[in-house]
Amino acid sequence: MAATTEKAKATKAKATKTKTAKTKRRKPRKKLVIVESPAKAKTIEKYLGRTYKVMASLGHVRDLPKSKMGVDVDHDYDPHYISIRGKGDVIKELRSEAKKAKQVYLAADPDREGESIAWHLSHLLNLDPKEKNRVVFNEITKDAVKDAFKTPRTIDMDLVDAQQARRILDRLVGYSISPLLWKKVKKGLSAGRVQSIALKLIIDRENEIKAFVPEEYWTIDSEFKLKRSKFAASFWGIDGKKHDLPDNDEVQKVLAKLDRDKPFNITKVTRKERKRTPQPPFTTSAMQQEANKKLNFRTRKTMMAAQQLYEGINIGKEGSQGLITYMRTDSTRISVIAKHEASSFIHEKYGAEYAATKPIKGKLPEGAQDAHEAIRPSSVYRTPADLKQYLTNDQYKLYSLIWNRFMASQMTNAVMDTMAVTIEQNGVTFRANGSKLKFDGFLKIYKDGKEKDNLLPDLNEGDQLTLSKTDPAQHFTQPPARYSEANLIKALEENGVGRPSTYAPTLDTIQRRYYVKLVGRRFEPTELGEIVNTIIQDYFPDVVDINFTADLEKQLDGIEEGNQDWVKVVDTFYKPFSKEVSHAQDTIEKIQIKDEPAGFDCDICGAPMVIKMGRYGKFYACSRFPDCRNTKPIVKEIGVVCPKCHEGQVIERKSKKNRLFYGCSRYPDCDFVTWDKPVGRDCPKDGHFLVEKKIKGGVQVICPNGDYEEPVQK
Repeated sequence: MAATTEKAKATKAKATKTKTAKTKRRKPRKKLVIVESPAKAKTIEKYLGRTYKVMASLGHVRDLPKSKMGVDVDHDYDPHYISIRGKGDVIKELRSEAKKAKQVYLAADPDREGESIAWHLSHLLNLDPKEKNRVVFNEITKDAVKDAFKTPRTIDMDLVDAQQARRILDRLVGYSISPLLWKKVKKGLSAGRVQSIALKLIIDRENEIKAFVPEEYWTIDSEFKLKRSKFAASFWGIDGKKHDLPDNDEVQKVLAKLDRDKPFNITKVTRKERKRTPQPPFTTSAMQQEANKKLNFRTRKTMMAAQQLYEGINIGKEGSQGLITYMRTDSTRISVIAKHEASSFIHEKYGAEYAATKPIKGKLPEGAQDAHEAIRPSSVYRTPADLKQYLTNDQYKLYSLIWNRFMASQMTNAVMDTMAVTIEQNGVTFRANGSKLKFDGFLKIYKDGKEKDNLLPDLNEGDQLTLSKTDPAQHFTQPPARYSEANLIKALEENGVGRPSTYAPTLDTIQRRYYVKLVGRRFEPTELGEIVNTIIQDYFPDVVDINFTADLEKQLDGIEEGNQDWVKVVDTFYKPFSKEVSHAQDTIEKIQIKDEPAGFDCDICGAPMVIKMGRYGKFYACSRFPDCRNTKPIVKEIGVVCPKCHEGQVIERKSKKNRLFYGCSRYPDCDFVTWDKPVGRDCPKDGHFLVEKKIKGGVQVICPNGDYEEPVQK
């Protein structure tokens, strides 16, 4: 009996030992963190360590269906979300890992879009909506990420509702107007809340340009001499009053008053010290505008490079690091830590006189959420020069712009010594203005082209001058300029239309639909764009009413703040809008975009060729389409014979990126190609063909080999 008991004990001990061994071998359960992108996942996983697994959802996982409206307008605008096509494997893997995880954290971007992604993920993974599993950080640095995981929160349903309301409104507008445009105008067209406003702004500007009547005016620029010094001054007025010069007769009256043989007297010299204040650090729209102006970056390229800098770049020994703060923001606010770091850097690098004691504070635009800091480097000690070897050319240019702008905002004012001089003779007044940089301040690192000195000699009241020459010039007032990407974003922002995340896709859409085209970096509307704008303006006036749209944006922001009910906001818009849709369906007549005769016959079947409107503009096509599918691009001759083969004509062409270049009409038999416009003459020095180069202030004819150039033509 005793032996049996001992045997049982031994067996039990052995089983316990085996169980313990198995328990030891079992891998500990990790905490799962879900972000949007693989680059962000890689950076964050390095900071969190081995007890965490970080995965990417690759953006949104659920959305409204593409095949139908997906919004139940009869039941409180209930959205019918479905898993996005192609995301099945991602969702399956996330579900599998979520089941095994000790804890699941949702770390999507810190904005409405990110909150919405987190909410959809919690639904798909069956997470408790009241659980504190939402983690947000404004910059992807080790300290910021670790601190964020110390204070997770629940999903903010006000943010989710704000995003959902925008999505549903855009769907109601797009899926109500777009089918009408397909039916009445042309397949493939679309309409949207913000894109319709952007299109209207471009067309309104074009109409202003067409209606503009130039007015003549004249100037009299002169050169005066004091001893050996010469300087420029301009006519200002007569008898102490400002006087306009509308025509040449008025100019001659002024010149008749002047006596070149008598001295001109300096009657007033005003010396002042003028301060120039740095601009605040970047908001999203300010960054997009400045990158467009200074780097010639399209808005989409700017946001793509900024996203990469935010999510993390491998910078050698430090590994993958987030280099800038979150790039979608309407705030110019800066954290105390960032201010102290910038101040320390400026003291060390440039000296105490360059560090501002009270850095510039930008004024928040109306409706700004101020949810995040301004866009700034995550550490100012990572200078652009230090990081250049690790960044692509685009990343480096944008990082330099962000770094310089932020550092400049923490620096002291630039100081200019200015001098204003009044010169008189026989009641005729000339004025001259000069300036000299006294202290560079923030201009030490952030140049803007306005810091050049305009020096005047040492002039004093009572000095007498000699008039060296006068240069009367005729001018005409210019129409307003067409919108560039930077100007259009600024106009949308000033009118309270759209938000930082909407500008890049909006500009992209109106170009893809061929409603507008970029010509010389400026937007021009197309015939198709004008047709679509007319329909929307006539039948859906609220959609293109800037004040109405701006007020709607405020209501949508109110949802985010918890002050508005999203269903009521959507309902207030949709009820009158749905009546406009019904009216439009009954009254809009089908618009036929007629094919224009091309003036020549098809070289395949002999039928007349016509000009058709396509997705990328107009092109030649056979009138017997679809029986004959012959097409040809419409090319523009510039009146210059090809300098290579001397047979074909030089024509304008467009690259895949829509950039203009010049080639021979006999291509591919002749492969002549150049980015610069040939002028039809050869260089008198080496015989190479001459080209036009656009430079600041006009156009200059040059030899590409650098041997010859002609004066600039304004």
